[in-house]
Amino acid sequence: MKSIIQTTNLHKTYDSGTHALKGINLTIHEGEFIILLGLSGSGKSTLLRCLNRLIEPSSGDVTILDQDVVNANPAQLRRIRRQIGMIFQQFNLIKNLSSLTNVLSGKLGYVSLWHALAFNHQKDDVAEAMANLNRVGLSEFARKKTKNLSGGQQQRVAIARALMQHPKMIFADEPVASLDPATADSVMKYLGVLNHEENMTVVCSLHFLSLARKYGTRVIALKGGKIVFDGSPQEIDEARFQSIYGEDAEEVEIR
Repeated sequence: MKSIIQTTNLHKTYDSGTHALKGINLTIHEGEFIILLGLSGSGKSTLLRCLNRLIEPSSGDVTILDQDVVNANPAQLRRIRRQIGMIFQQFNLIKNLSSLTNVLSGKLGYVSLWHALAFNHQKDDVAEAMANLNRVGLSEFARKKTKNLSGGQQQRVAIARALMQHPKMIFADEPVASLDPATADSVMKYLGVLNHEENMTVVCSLHFLSLARKYGTRVIALKGGKIVFDGSPQEIDEARFQSIYGEDAEEVEIR
């Protein structure tokens, strides 16, 4: 398999003194569905955000699609980020705008902010946005303000928005943490479809091992800023799960 993401001795220390990442060495291949597991504060979100430099690494190297992320200038970084669809826990939508307009804002990597938000869109862009809403089962909500949608529907709008970039990969930072179990599974299903049917690489931080087993091809577990497990989801038994989350941790099943 082709390697598309690499980190070498990646460190991140925050101004508070917290050493969030401690020498992360990682290679991710095209078409993998990577699940990042670990307690809050283990380094999952920091790792995801260092990969595309939403957070500046303290030291080490990050390469995406053979491009140096850490030393990229603003124009180069913008081109790298076009290849990455980013999905956040809190959706990061403009709540007073329609689902369609939010999806169209995914073109920001290619056009100006004014062009993206002032309804100055080509018919092809609108048709593509509608097609992406249809892909996540929300075409009937295109004209509805996102503040009036459920949490699961808002996250699906966020997925449709990410697809407007024609990304090579999706980074999802705890995308189902604020959703109930059934809704969480329905959102993960769409990421699974992108991975299986379009060979899109997905890197997703989660807390639910059952979802990791259902959708992930590989699990990377972090603890205290270090990788403590890297392997198949099926390899994580109760003992290994408790070594990651603590002796009193109990797995929550989502079906």
